[in-house]
Amino acid sequence: MTITASPSASTVTPLALALPWGLRSPAVARRIAARWLEAAECARTADAVLVVSELVTNAVRHTRGPCLLTLTDDGESLDIAVTDHSEELPDVHRATSGDQRGGFGLEIMRHVGDSIRVVPRLGGKTVHVALLVRTPAQDRRSPP
Repeated sequence: MTITASPSASTVTPLALALPWGLRSPAVARRIAARWLEAAECARTADAVLVVSELVTNAVRHTRGPCLLTLTDDGESLDIAVTDHSEELPDVHRATSGDQRGGFGLEIMRHVGDSIRVVPRLGGKTVHVALLVRTPAQDRRSPP
């Protein structure tokens, strides 16, 4: 497992976490992401940790290789991305409440996330879920 993290309110350095394939990877990802998000003072830490859990769980459930979790907070939105080695693309537009094959996690991500996109690549894909972290009220506030 490789971790690169440097949260700070003044920087946009992402968290990059290489996870081995395994049943413990979602729990490890949740713990490390929660610490990074709290240190970065993310306004939607609970939502973000839920999305991290679902994305990494999907990578473990539907692939047999390692995955890479990245979190990038630019002050406006938080991009949560998981790259895996499966070229099978999830249908993020299919309406489902889940079945015996799954689909529950995707429904959660649709509900919690502000946008979902899948970026195919040779030998795999990256699934991105964006969460808006800056509210319109923050935009209206005058600087101190």
